[in-house]
Amino acid sequence: MFSVRFALMFCALSYFPLAARSDIARSSTQQSPKSAGKPNFIVMLMDDMGWGDLGVYGEPNKETPNLDKMASEGMLFPDFYSACPLCSPSRAALLSGRLPIRNGFYSDNAFGCNGMCIEYTHLGQQPRYHPLRHGFDEWFGSSNCHLGPFNNRDTPNVPVFRDADMVGRYYEDFPFNKQTGEANLTQIYINEATSFIEKQVATGQPFFLYWAVDATHDPVYASPDFLGTSRRGIYGDAVRELDSGVGRILQTLQKLKVDNNTFVFFSSDNGAATYNKAKGGSNGPFLCGKETTFEGGMREPAVAWWPGVVQGGQVSFQLGSLMDLFSTLLDFADIPAPSDRTIDGISLRPALLSNIVTDRSPIFLYRGDLLMAARVGQYKAHFWTWTNSWSEFHSGTDFCPGQEVKGVTTHKQTNQTASPLLFDLGCDPQEKYVIPPSSPIYQQQMPAILKAVKEHLATLKPGDPQLNWCDPAVMLMLKLKGSRDDSDKKEI
Repeated sequence: MFSVRFALMFCALSYFPLAARSDIARSSTQQSPKSAGKPNFIVMLMDDMGWGDLGVYGEPNKETPNLDKMASEGMLFPDFYSACPLCSPSRAALLSGRLPIRNGFYSDNAFGCNGMCIEYTHLGQQPRYHPLRHGFDEWFGSSNCHLGPFNNRDTPNVPVFRDADMVGRYYEDFPFNKQTGEANLTQIYINEATSFIEKQVATGQPFFLYWAVDATHDPVYASPDFLGTSRRGIYGDAVRELDSGVGRILQTLQKLKVDNNTFVFFSSDNGAATYNKAKGGSNGPFLCGKETTFEGGMREPAVAWWPGVVQGGQVSFQLGSLMDLFSTLLDFADIPAPSDRTIDGISLRPALLSNIVTDRSPIFLYRGDLLMAARVGQYKAHFWTWTNSWSEFHSGTDFCPGQEVKGVTTHKQTNQTASPLLFDLGCDPQEKYVIPPSSPIYQQQMPAILKAVKEHLATLKPGDPQLNWCDPAVMLMLKLKGSRDDSDKKEI
C-alpha cells in the first residue's frame, strides 16, 4: 500500500469517504510502463488561487519563479476546470473522480441560505470520516480551515491532527495574527511534505502525497520571511511563499533522485475570491470568480511535471478537470477504474505523454444541484445565470467586481434554458459577447450541446445531498464571527 500523508490545512475530512478507499494506494503493486519503477504521485491543490495568479499565466509581477520553472519543465493546461466553484465539493470530486451531484457533495438549494453553512458543515468531523480510515496512512492537518479565533466555551478553536492524535489548535498552539496576517503554517506544511518524501524514499516504498494548503484562503497569511515582500500585498505574500514551497518539494525530489519517477500536478480548488477585491487573487481575463460558474469561478491554473516522462515546455489544449486526476493516477498505476459507479474524469495520459487532445463528454458546470452551464469543445452554453443576490450586492459583496455584462452577470436566478447563452471561448474567453441564436454558429453548435446535456440528465442518478444539514453549533460559530463582513462570511 502507498503510505500517504494528507498535508491538508483546509476543509473537510468529508472528502475521504468518496475517495474509493485507497484505489490509488494499491498502485504499489503495479508499474507504469513509462516510469523507471513504481511511480510516486504528488497532488498540490491550492485554495482559492486564481488562473491569473501565476507568472506563466500572465500575472504581471512575475512572483512565482518556481511554478513558472515547473511549467517550463513540464506541461501547462490552460483549459483546466474545477468540478465546482466551491471548496469542499470541488475536493470531493478530485478524490472520487465524480461530479458533486453524483457523490452527494452538494445542496439541493443552490441559491438558498445554505450558502453560508455549506462549507462549515463538512460532515467530516466525526471519527468515521478520518483520513486514516479511508486509504491514507499518514495525515497532518485539520478537518477545517484556519477559521477563528473562537471563545473556547461555546465553540472551541479548530483542532490540528497528526495521524489520529490531536496536536493542538489554531490560534493557541499554532499562532495566527489576524491583524498582520503572520502565521508559520505554510512553513510547517512545506517541512511536513519534504520530510515525508525523504522518509518514504529512504524506505524504498512508493508514495502518494496530497499537499492541500490554504494560505490564499481568507484570512490570508504568510510567514515573517514573506510578509511585505510582494507588490500584491498580503495575498501576493502568500502566493510567493506557496511558490517557494513548490520549489522546495521539487528540489527535494531532484536531490533524492526520484524526480524521474514522480508525477506532480499543481492546481487550485476553484477560482479566486474576487469579492475580496484587491485582497484576493486574480482570475486573469475571465469573468467573475469563486462561487460562480463563469470562467473565473471554474477555470484553474494547472501544471504537470514529470521529468523524463512528460516532455518539458509544452502547452496542452486538452479540456481537463480536477476529476481527471483520479482517472489519470489510476491509469499510470495500472489500476482499473471502479466499475460499480459512473466516473466523470478521463485519463490525461495521452495528453501528458504525447500531447494528444482526446475528445471527451462535455464539462458540466453545476452550482448545487442545478446544471448552470456546459462546455463542449471551445463553446460554452449557459442554461442559468446568477452571480449573487441583490441584497448581498448592495451590501458590498460583488462576485464580479468591475465586470458587469448585461443579461449575463445577473443578480437574480435567471432561467436561460429557452434560449441558452452561447459563447465561443476561443475568441471570447471573457464571456462578453453572446452569440445570437439566429447565427449559423449557434444553430450549428447548440443542438449538439443540448443533445449531450439531455443524455447526461437522463442517466444522472444524484447522490443524497450531504450539504443540506446544518449543525446548531455550526450556526453558532457563524454568529460568533459577527465582526467579519458579509464577504468574509461567504468564505469557507
